[in-house]
Amino acid sequence: MINGFLNLNKPLGFTSHDCVAKVRRILKLKRVGHAGTLDPAATGVLPIALGRATRLLQYLPSDKAYHATICFGLTTATDDLEGEVLAKQPASGLTLEAVKSKLPLFQGTIQQVPPNYSAIQVQGKRLYDLARSGELIEVPARSVDIYQLEILDWRSGEFPELDLAIACGSGTYIRSIARDLGAMLDVGGTLAKLIRTDSSGFTLSDSLTLDEFATQVQDQAFSPIDPDIALAHLPIFTLPEEPAKRWRWGQKVVTDEVINAAIVRVRHEDNRFLGIAQLVESEEGRLLIPQMVFEPIS
Repeated sequence: MINGFLNLNKPLGFTSHDCVAKVRRILKLKRVGHAGTLDPAATGVLPIALGRATRLLQYLPSDKAYHATICFGLTTATDDLEGEVLAKQPASGLTLEAVKSKLPLFQGTIQQVPPNYSAIQVQGKRLYDLARSGELIEVPARSVDIYQLEILDWRSGEFPELDLAIACGSGTYIRSIARDLGAMLDVGGTLAKLIRTDSSGFTLSDSLTLDEFATQVQDQAFSPIDPDIALAHLPIFTLPEEPAKRWRWGQKVVTDEVINAAIVRVRHEDNRFLGIAQLVESEEGRLLIPQMVFEPIS
């Protein structure tokens, strides 16, 4: 059984679900999942969990980073080039200085309205399903965190293009940034290209394409990323043999060790990764409560 993570470079035109299905077929493995959905028009880092690691997806870090290209003078139904063009007006008079003046409004914790064509559920239905059926509803704004916006390139012309490096928290829609920035500049804007460069601690430079992954599997050279590496942002709690055995049976373990964290990685004293635990204070003392036992005792 393969248990661990794959850092996949998602190809253009594939949904995240397409990639999961492809990995299942290549590995002949049923339990495969992904973190952080990417639109078909986007490429880049898509973390894939394999085997028992699918239960660890919720514990991966949530921050992400992108390289995005915004095209000005164009407004579309989907806020990217995949959708119907709603408005098209040359924006040759737009300057980089004007764009720079608006970018600070998109940094920090901001209110953002998701695209009408998105996977968010409203009243039990996906927004993209509602939009495709012609039912456009008012989508409430949500708080998102944008840590950094860096201008990478600017190309002037009839429909100017801006390349941005964006570091952000979970739930941020880059298409919404393109749409809202274009609206603030009174010219319209849409997302022309998107590459995710970082996601959940995985980076583009270390990712594998589907072809590279398939070749490694065929050559018996593929080695999944160890969960202990993927979860390196969580503090480590080490257990000796006897309490480790009880913990792996699903029992709470009383401890005197002080760690300033609610969720920790649990290791055996021989450095094996055992799973994820919650640290809570109780009348019994400080308890290490199993949340996900990665290596149970059969």
